[in-house]
Amino acid sequence: MRNKLKDWKEFVMEENGMGTVEIILIIVVLIGLVIIFKSQLRTLVTNVFKKITEDSNTVMS
Repeated sequence: MRNKLKDWKEFVMEENGMGTVEIILIIVVLIGLVIIFKSQLRTLVTNVFKKITEDSNTVMS
């Protein structure tokens, strides 16, 4: 009986694989945020690249 209890305790305390689960959860949350804020992100990226293009044209002149 003690041996089974010891094995159960070791199983509960074992942390192998937790990093993978955490990384997958973070990726799922990030994908969800991208889906929710897709149009706002697209507008932001477009404005940033437009500003970079305008500023690079002034530097090259």
